[in-house]
Amino acid sequence: MNNGTDGLLNIFIEYFPRVIVLLVCLPIHEMSHAFAANAYGDDTPRINGRLTLNPFAHLDVLGSFLILFQGFGWAKPVPINPVVLRRSSPSAVMWVSLAGPLSNLVLAIVTFIPLRLVFDLIKSGALTSAFFIILVEILFNFLRINLMLAIFNLIPLAPLDGEKVLEYFLPQPAMAFFNQIRPYAPLVLVGVFIILPYLGIHVFDIIMTPINNGLLFLLGAK
Repeated sequence: MNNGTDGLLNIFIEYFPRVIVLLVCLPIHEMSHAFAANAYGDDTPRINGRLTLNPFAHLDVLGSFLILFQGFGWAKPVPINPVVLRRSSPSAVMWVSLAGPLSNLVLAIVTFIPLRLVFDLIKSGALTSAFFIILVEILFNFLRINLMLAIFNLIPLAPLDGEKVLEYFLPQPAMAFFNQIRPYAPLVLVGVFIILPYLGIHVFDIIMTPINNGLLFLLGAK
């Protein structure tokens, strides 16, 4: 292949998984929230058209842009009624919040199975076609983005899912402090992911490095 073809192939390998994440994984993530809320008796997501896999019902413009060009981002939050959910179960809000990251974890696990199979066949020499090498790279990128989304969304800062998960497990004495810092959580996120990189601290890389190393270890490539 010439340099031009190699460049286009590298762009495809990097961005194709991001497009799939945008059109498939984010809708599954958000619909998982909606499905869990509906299962607990809250029909707010269904009324607002969020109990669907249609990506256009879920995608956020800025979050989608970041997914495509930075490899991480978000969709529109699913509206819920915490009063209805807590009336159903004290842990309902926590489980509804956890449903999204869990969906990304499941997608990552499901992706790892064919990835490991194809990778082992390539290492053994049973598969030699360039197609399968490209397939491994695409599956690897798809898997690591899903793991990153699961971890990113579990950060215990609003408006991320981890806030409601942490809230459920916090002892009552800690809730007063948590409620004091809650309004500033979005500003903290802005500082962590937008301002800190200008100071040479790349939190995104801090998250992705152990993910990449862990996946390479599980694949037997490290």
